[in-house]
Amino acid sequence: MQTTWTILASAHTALRSAVAGVRDDDWTRPTPCVDWTVAQVLQHAAGDQQAYAAVLGEGGFPSYDPFAPSGTLDDDALALVEPPLAAAWLAFSKVGTDDAAVPVPLPQGSLAAPVAVGAAALDAAVHAWDIAVATGQPSPVDSALAGQLHEVALQIVEPLRGFAYADALPGDDGDALDALLRHLGRDPHWAPNA
Repeated sequence: MQTTWTILASAHTALRSAVAGVRDDDWTRPTPCVDWTVAQVLQHAAGDQQAYAAVLGEGGFPSYDPFAPSGTLDDDALALVEPPLAAAWLAFSKVGTDDAAVPVPLPQGSLAAPVAVGAAALDAAVHAWDIAVATGQPSPVDSALAGQLHEVALQIVEPLRGFAYADALPGDDGDALDALLRHLGRDPHWAPNA
C-alpha cells in the first residue's frame, strides 16, 4: 500500500521549482542561511532528504556532511537534488498515516507519521524559499503549504534551535508564510543586499 503525502509532494515541487530557476551565475550568492551560498543550501537540502530516506531504509546516507556543504557543484543541480527527493518520496510512500513511530534523522527520534513527513517537507520547503529569495525568484511556498508547515514546525523546532533553526523573530503581521519564516528565525523580508 502506498500513501500519498500531499504536504511532501508540495514541498518537493517547491524545491524543484526553486532549483530550476537558479541561473548559472547565482550559485555563489548569499542566502538567509548565514555563511552559506545558494549551492551550499542546495547540497544541504539534498543531503537532508537523502538522510530522511536512509533512516527509512531507502538508500544510504549522503556521502558528504549536509551541515558542512562544499558549495562546489560537480553536476547539474537538478541531477543532485532529484535522486534524494525520489528516495524520500518512495520511503515516505511506504509510511502509513497512522504509524505512531516513524524514524527521522532528528534528535527527537521517531515521530508520528504526519509529523515525520511534515518535518521532511518543512526542510525541503524552507530551503526552497532560501534558494528562491536569494536568487530573486518569487516564493515557491504558498500560504496554504506555509500554514501546514507551521503546524509541524510548532511541534519539532524547539529542540533544533541554535543548530538547524535560529531563535524565532518577533512580529505577527503578514501572512502564513511570514509567520512560518519568523518562527524558524528567518526574516520574511530578507534580501541578498540587505
